[in-house]
Amino acid sequence: MKVIFINDLKKQGKKGEIKEVKDGYASFLIKNNYVIPANEGNLKQFNTKKEKEELNEALKIKECEKIKEQLEKVTINISVKTGAQDRVFGSVSTKQISQELKKIGFEIEKNKIKENEPLASLGTHIVSVELHKQVIADLKVNLVK
Repeated sequence: MKVIFINDLKKQGKKGEIKEVKDGYASFLIKNNYVIPANEGNLKQFNTKKEKEELNEALKIKECEKIKEQLEKVTINISVKTGAQDRVFGSVSTKQISQELKKIGFEIEKNKIKENEPLASLGTHIVSVELHKQVIADLKVNLVK
């Protein structure tokens, strides 16, 4: 029996795949909402749903591209405490960067901010911000006394 996977199932199939499985196993999968039968009606419905999801994904990517352009124009200044010879006490966290971004109008969660190395010295650093899987912005963070 041909089925369409509507949920991921380890070692069996991923969402959106169409596979041939044995009838008894297919009834088990259907009962547990992992698959639907691959008949004409379900295929049409699945394809239209898939097209809508792809369109929504494309719109999200465009929106993230706009945010990326705005972020790359911005430089964030973060004041830090320094000791002898201008050494920074500790380092700047992603939480601090996220808070500074909120102050200027960007709602970006701290887990979307990726530091290549700890920000532990004065000066300008480049930090990656993952807005989407396909859209990554480079943000300038300037550490000042």
